[in-house]
Amino acid sequence: MDAAREAFGWLTAGDHPVAVDGRLFDHLPARIIPVDELRNLLLDQRCPRRVWDQVWAHVISRARIEGSTWTITAVGLALPMLTPLAARLTERYADDPSDIHAEVLRGFLDALQTVDLAEGRITVRLRWAAYRAGHRALLDGMDGPTPKPPGFHSSEPKPPSGHPDLVLARAVEAGVLTRTEAELIGVTRLEGVELADWPRPPGLTYKTLAKHRRKAENRLAAWLAESDTSPDEGDPTGAAATTLQTSNEVTGDETQSQNVAKKVGGDPANQPPNFGLQGRR
Repeated sequence: MDAAREAFGWLTAGDHPVAVDGRLFDHLPARIIPVDELRNLLLDQRCPRRVWDQVWAHVISRARIEGSTWTITAVGLALPMLTPLAARLTERYADDPSDIHAEVLRGFLDALQTVDLAEGRITVRLRWAAYRAGHRALLDGMDGPTPKPPGFHSSEPKPPSGHPDLVLARAVEAGVLTRTEAELIGVTRLEGVELADWPRPPGLTYKTLAKHRRKAENRLAAWLAESDTSPDEGDPTGAAATTLQTSNEVTGDETQSQNVAKKVGGDPANQPPNFGLQGRR
């Protein structure tokens, strides 16, 4: 990712940076926009989500037709999304995280070639593809023993059980959540995207979407409580979920939704994401 960041910097340096015509998109300035400025405009909280789809459809189409320059552009635009994702996946991983970070990037690049540009929610689906690739690599890395100095002894690695992204991924693998439900919870509870900004299919109201999310969170909480009835001290997820299930029988669905968000690592008041690798902006 550092190499991708450097390559993107070269594309925006000098007198003739790679740029797009802002007149092609809603909300953006009606002029030529260098792609580093374009990234900043997309990150502005006032930028409508429909503009994200417009820009990404344009950039991905050019990457598929023209190749390397626009592929690097796509990666550069996505780094504020991919970098914290990679950092979160490996924050408790004791070994070298480089291979996992590379898989996150590979998953994103693969999705550039396959994502349906007419379907909407392009950034969400790109992010989820990158996450799945990184998560698979993380699980593969945790399958082997971790070296334990001195000498050549080894010990089994302790999985980061309470990691919010791993919680959601395990729930999808177990059939508790659909992939879309996991995306919805992850993006709106953990990634700073308001529920009102989630691209909804035609005919689906905000109220209905909120109801779907609440039901998914209820299933998630029940599953975690049932699967972790005797949590150990190293797994904060199990302990929180067990407490959660008992308290929600008294306090109701809305409190449950708030507690689920806190338990998987987020907060009901959507927090802005950290865009830097290992805390670096």
